[in-house]
Amino acid sequence: MTSQQPSRSVTSLPPGQATAERARFLRDFHQYGPLAQYEPPSLRVSRQYCRHLTRQHYENFTVVSWFVPRGLRQHFCNVYAWCRWADDLADEVFSQKDSLMLLDWWQRELMSCYRGHPRHPVTVALQETVTTFQIPPEPFLDLLVAFRQDQEVRRYETFEELLNYCRYSANPVGRLVLYLARCHTPERVALSDLVCTGLQLANFWQDVGEDWHRGRMYIPLAECRRVGYTEDMWQRREFNPAFQTLMKGLVEEAALFLRRGGQLVALMPRQWQVPVLLFVRGGLRILQAIAAIDYNVWQTRPTLSRWTKLALMMQSWWDVLWQKTGINK
Repeated sequence: MTSQQPSRSVTSLPPGQATAERARFLRDFHQYGPLAQYEPPSLRVSRQYCRHLTRQHYENFTVVSWFVPRGLRQHFCNVYAWCRWADDLADEVFSQKDSLMLLDWWQRELMSCYRGHPRHPVTVALQETVTTFQIPPEPFLDLLVAFRQDQEVRRYETFEELLNYCRYSANPVGRLVLYLARCHTPERVALSDLVCTGLQLANFWQDVGEDWHRGRMYIPLAECRRVGYTEDMWQRREFNPAFQTLMKGLVEEAALFLRRGGQLVALMPRQWQVPVLLFVRGGLRILQAIAAIDYNVWQTRPTLSRWTKLALMMQSWWDVLWQKTGINK
């Protein structure tokens, strides 16, 4: 891992790329990035910073507020804030070289946290979380592997290669939740990995058009060749029977992961069953939405309306109350 510092160019934006999201990131980066000079903030200030960052960005924060045990919400925010910074360092910097160096810096900040010398507000808050719940550094380090891989790998040849990427990009998140729930066991880890991989795949299939626009392609090339969907068709964003067959198989594969992993719900502590059930059903509902548009994700990015999300929340709460934790809804 290099100790080289990123250039000051990361605080500049290429023309036409100024967005509210990047402006927020650059403001925080200027204040707390590797070139910033500041004293480590207090735990109280660091907690506030993590809560604010989570509320700004986490689209399902309302779910956390309602269903995650009150005493764990701050810890959830601490973990999310760390992931948010890593994601921004990877995606909100237009230089690949700088992104990789910044991810190295973020890893050093993480290890300083584990050595008892946190400096960044996120790691000051995170230290309390990893100490309280005895979380090892591996889940965080695995996520950094995925963020680095996103900088260097734009396509995947086989489904196995994509699943290996999910092992670093998605599965560590579920394992962190298991630590927060104090139920990190081999059986639950295996089921959590299935759920997280299924959710990651559902997100990939939902975002085919957006990812292609960003120069990334998560549908394995071997799967494209199998159904006869060519490079030229990709370039034209062509929807045809081959693409429909391709997406149908991929959607069914993702649903299988989610349904198999859904057994995790019944094994979670009672207070964690609603959010876990909700995420499993939410992933399945996204896949259903893809099927409902005849798999034409080139034309439409399927999403869930607020009413659909609310219905899923209430149904999941009701089913856990009455111990109906199946995933067929």
